[in-house]
Amino acid sequence: MSHHHDHDHDHSHGGHDEEHADAHNHVHDHSDDITPALQNLLYEQVDFSKLVTLNEEESNSGRAICQKTWTERMEPEPELKSSADEQLLMIVPFTGQVRLHSILIRTTPSPASPKTLKIFSNPSDTLDFEAASDTTPTQVLSVSQTSEIQEIPVKRAHFNTTRSLALFFEDNWSAGEEDVTRISYLAFKGDFMKLNKEAVSVVYEAAANPADHKLVQGTGVGVGRSVQ
Repeated sequence: MSHHHDHDHDHSHGGHDEEHADAHNHVHDHSDDITPALQNLLYEQVDFSKLVTLNEEESNSGRAICQKTWTERMEPEPELKSSADEQLLMIVPFTGQVRLHSILIRTTPSPASPKTLKIFSNPSDTLDFEAASDTTPTQVLSVSQTSEIQEIPVKRAHFNTTRSLALFFEDNWSAGEEDVTRISYLAFKGDFMKLNKEAVSVVYEAAANPADHKLVQGTGVGVGRSVQ
């Protein structure tokens, strides 16, 4: 439960918003922040065609909130809403390798705002809600109830070679009373890496797969019994 006090400053912007916005780098709603925000946004590097959201009420609404531009960030529609329960799971592939710095998100001041966000760097292709609940995430973030843009920094050392992200919105602020979780804007900040180095590692991984050899040996051993 420690994430409650970690992000208390998100709830207390009020009259001292100016001093806290700079100190914590969470809320970007000042005009002088627009240029640096645009410079680091990983908008062009998101592979929108392969972005998938599980448990979304309206098909492709998760993709739609990620496709909003910076200038559209405060627009209420389109909005991602969860369907069967409060959980959402979004897989965000990038067109190359990125070094993630932070996640930008706009939610709602209501109990429908997501609360706990578990993120996974380079998740497996089989990640679903059950696996996301059972697997240790790369990092756990706390999301606040607000209609401002929140910028939530990540531990960069854990996201230096990210090719895809899984965002598991585990619960919302309703303590189980509200089945719908709502998000209206989602974006990512970071550095985009060139692909030339990654191509080498991909070839290496494909060539060195000991599982293939085990499979061949296992088949050979079992031949006498399995053949009729």
